[in-house]
Amino acid sequence: MWYQEALLTPHCREACGSPMSSGSLSEEVKRRRTFAIISHPDAGKTTITEKILYEAGVIREAGEVKGKAGTKAATSDWMTLEQQRGVSITSSALQLNYAGLRINLLDTPGHKDFGEDTYRTLIAADSAAMLIDAAKGVETQTRKLYEVCRLRKIPIFTFANKMDREGKEPLELIDDVENTLGIRCYPMTWPIGMGDRFRGLFHRQLNRVYLFTRGVEEPTIKEVTGWEDPQISDWIEPELVAKFHEDMELLEGALGPFDTAEFLAGEVSPMTFGSAKFCWGVDLFLDLFSQYAPAPCPRRVSTGQVDPLDAKFSGFVFKIQANMDKKHRDRIAFIRVCSGKFVRGMKVHHVRLDRELRLTYASQFQARERETIDEAFAGDIVGIVDTGYFQIGDTITEGKIFEFDKIPRFSPEIFGRLSVKDPLKRKQLQKGVQQLSEEGMIQRFLDPVVGLQDPILGVVGELQLDVLMFRLNDEYALDVRLERLPYTVARWPRLEGEPLKDLKGGARIFYDDREEPVLLLEKEWDLRWLERENPGVSFHISGRV
Repeated sequence: MWYQEALLTPHCREACGSPMSSGSLSEEVKRRRTFAIISHPDAGKTTITEKILYEAGVIREAGEVKGKAGTKAATSDWMTLEQQRGVSITSSALQLNYAGLRINLLDTPGHKDFGEDTYRTLIAADSAAMLIDAAKGVETQTRKLYEVCRLRKIPIFTFANKMDREGKEPLELIDDVENTLGIRCYPMTWPIGMGDRFRGLFHRQLNRVYLFTRGVEEPTIKEVTGWEDPQISDWIEPELVAKFHEDMELLEGALGPFDTAEFLAGEVSPMTFGSAKFCWGVDLFLDLFSQYAPAPCPRRVSTGQVDPLDAKFSGFVFKIQANMDKKHRDRIAFIRVCSGKFVRGMKVHHVRLDRELRLTYASQFQARERETIDEAFAGDIVGIVDTGYFQIGDTITEGKIFEFDKIPRFSPEIFGRLSVKDPLKRKQLQKGVQQLSEEGMIQRFLDPVVGLQDPILGVVGELQLDVLMFRLNDEYALDVRLERLPYTVARWPRLEGEPLKDLKGGARIFYDDREEPVLLLEKEWDLRWLERENPGVSFHISGRV
């Protein structure tokens, strides 16, 4: 298929130019690449995002995740709380040009409490880069995010980070990935040394040695005849060369040629090594990505499949972000373009609302920074100024009427109620909670007796509550108190697929934002008891989307 064959030759760079192009629809779609970076917290995900932007010429100075006074903050961590804590709490969309490609990079939160945001972002991606801390190997959150990629059969690149520190031996690291995740690794580069004695990388495909020096950004590149070239001993200590030869003998004996079809099927992951902190190996990863990453692929819809080369525009909303510009209280719906060409001002059909909309204000982003765009193609991420029409998972089309696969919600496990100290700001609190709920950051449940004025809020993890309280104060100037509630389980009862309002056992019914009945329970035991009392009723872990 064309989308598997549209692979460009690496090892060439372009300055970051305008995203607009006069190429044909086919040419523009084939040069789009959209990928997400996934990892466990603290593996260096935001750092490598900064260095990728730097290597592509998008920024002139790579920021720090939690910079010292006077240093630039990370581009993708644009929220005040992200910069204070040094942790990503929301996904970011960034665009760059590299090696003739137009790349959409989706930086995701690593913390498990924001797994739902990461899951939605992965649905918008065509491939993923899995970042692994070379000292720790595969960690819990990496395993969970990989499972999402595996279920969607997303091709995955692997980058073993922090080679400038002591960690697991490269062969041990590969063994960890393969045994834990069940995917084969194919090392494209191989490290020579580790930690303070990390001397460089051998590129197995190009027969080149990249020698690194601390404090020097650009490597010294040496052409060699192969890994056994005696010249390598002139540049590197004998004991490191001996260990390098030992590893390479094992690799060359076990590995055959790289199979692109297996990679595109998600069965094998091309692997590179380096240090994002020092920008070592990041350019090699980008070259590898440019060569092998797939162009936009056909996507499943309610009527079959939609091809990215279809002339008619279609896309879906995978993220909503309020208050990116606090001065204007804006709200942006992020749309993954799945087919055809987007043109600013075009009229589209909103499938859920069954009405026509005109997409007048459109932007692409470098995190918070935005640039008005006039056109975009399948594979691109477009931000649309939303006045309340869009929800996560909405489909918009230009031609035929269909819907993309639904985006499920995660079941919350922590619940509470908010109250504001100033009673005159109660309506402002309701508005803030509604907007954050529409973002997907929290879930809102209504007690039919109490109504909208005092909703119950549900989140997946503790950190989401911290972010909620901070954003209400920072973005809405609200001083709020949180009352914890004893619920730990949320389930949506259905009978033969239809929502059910009446249950035996006296269970109290609440309603979600889509007015679907939901149970909030204190213990799993309560759920098991209701299941016995109501045979034939299914209790779902998420509501309809």
